[in-house]
Amino acid sequence: MEEKTSILLADDHALVLAGLKLLLKKRPSFHVIGEAKDGHEAIRLYNTLQPDILILDISMPGLNGIQVLTEIKSTHKQAKIIVLTMHEDEDYVSLVMQAGASGYIPKAAFDEELYTAIDTVMAGHIYLRPKEIRSVIKSMQNETDAKNPFILLSPREREILQFLAKGFSLTETAEELMISIKTVDTHKTRIMNKIGISKKYELVEYALKYNLIV
Repeated sequence: MEEKTSILLADDHALVLAGLKLLLKKRPSFHVIGEAKDGHEAIRLYNTLQPDILILDISMPGLNGIQVLTEIKSTHKQAKIIVLTMHEDEDYVSLVMQAGASGYIPKAAFDEELYTAIDTVMAGHIYLRPKEIRSVIKSMQNETDAKNPFILLSPREREILQFLAKGFSLTETAEELMISIKTVDTHKTRIMNKIGISKKYELVEYALKYNLIV
């Protein structure tokens, strides 16, 4: 009997999830074992189910896809994660690959491309279109950005930054993350010191620049 590839899907749109399940069902060797509709659920289900592959959207509530990717890769170095998204901007490609993605394909891709991406990643390779390969090479050739949040900040700091940049108060952020206000304030001070800023509006500008608000 052919061994099945277990797949976890993470997307906040029910129609997209339904469509992906139908596509993957056409290949008997693929088996969808779970669906997540937000970033926190994606991490929880990944840790619980340990799928062979996670197919992950970028724009999700709670934690966005890049944050989910970074968090999972921090504890599961060998995790195979394909980012499937509507975003085709070069900056997104560079960010997700820096965060450890195994592949990147747009939602406009044909069915066969999704199958090819999964097969390629399962074989231990990276899947990128020629256009995306050029973007990643270009990014690697540029000088390392010392202020990149995926280099400079911890996963918790990025999480707090996202809430603050969206306009949440210290109290609201603490309630969302179930931590103390003092802890949030300490992280906020540390984030601003690391980035080298002193104004709250600069936090928003920074988060927008690095696509932390999606």
